[in-house]
Amino acid sequence: MTDDNRNAVIADFLAGAGWPGAAPAPLAADASFRRYYRLADGARRVVLMDAPPPENVRGYIAVAGLLRGWGLSAPEIYAADIARGLLLIEDFGDASYTRLLAGGAEEEVLYALAVDVLVALQRDAARTERLPDLPLYDEARLLTEAALLPEWYAPAALGRALSAAAHEDYLARWRAVLPLALAPPVTVALRDFHVDNLMLLAGRRGVRACGLLDFQDAMLGPASYDLASLVEDARRDVPSALRDAMTERYLAAFPGIDRALFVRSATILAAQRNAKIIGLFVRLWRRDGKPAYLAHLPRVWRLFEDDLRREPALAPIAEWLDRHVPPAVRGVPAQRNAA
Repeated sequence: MTDDNRNAVIADFLAGAGWPGAAPAPLAADASFRRYYRLADGARRVVLMDAPPPENVRGYIAVAGLLRGWGLSAPEIYAADIARGLLLIEDFGDASYTRLLAGGAEEEVLYALAVDVLVALQRDAARTERLPDLPLYDEARLLTEAALLPEWYAPAALGRALSAAAHEDYLARWRAVLPLALAPPVTVALRDFHVDNLMLLAGRRGVRACGLLDFQDAMLGPASYDLASLVEDARRDVPSALRDAMTERYLAAFPGIDRALFVRSATILAAQRNAKIIGLFVRLWRRDGKPAYLAHLPRVWRLFEDDLRREPALAPIAEWLDRHVPPAVRGVPAQRNAA
């Protein structure tokens, strides 16, 4: 669909939703094909989510309702056109965690609130008679994501594709370690739980003061995943002392949990997530024409290498990398290798 046609679709949707003639102001875009706009009319403010097919807003609607039902702050949905991928949602304002932290806000306070949200979410999930009907974040999905590194990063960095044998060896090594990652209880994993998707909401108390965004890809997965996502952030440096303090805060809320199994799972899942992100950021560049994410690759490699050092079970992955993607080619791939 051309931009003009899409604009006409949006105008038709807005007119039917009580915003005729509104001029959407660009608000944000993300790594998917979703775009966000703010609409303002006096005191009225809403956000337009434009998620054209093949994006699917059904997941967003379902998870938002689930989170609000558990007393958490997901945006209200005021109007929806599922077939055309359009939503009008509550405007949470501009106080994103990312903006607040860049302005000097106290890290520990914001991160502690985020951890408390995770605790509340997982406690509510545990109390339900039956977990919600969400896809399972199982070994097969985790493996497919980890495979983005040899599929996308390695060819861009090396200037050639890996052999089929090297690729299969990589997958075999992850198959051996992923069962350890799945040891914690299964819960609702939001999967993009980091500061870019968290808001501080004035006038709300407790965990409701933390607004949640970008949760439409939630799945049922290990309880350690979202904590790993929060404290090993691809887009900002999180001090190791803060990472450890937030891990302790989470564990203190679940005294019956096996600490060693949980920490090992969180480290393995952080490594898996970092392997995924390394490949994903290159794919965004080469396939989708979004090179801005490449700037984060040196940080993600540092995080990945730290995970590999901290967890002995990841030694086979580290060995594979040293053989096929050695330190000299880790970072931002040279443009010449991506031809």
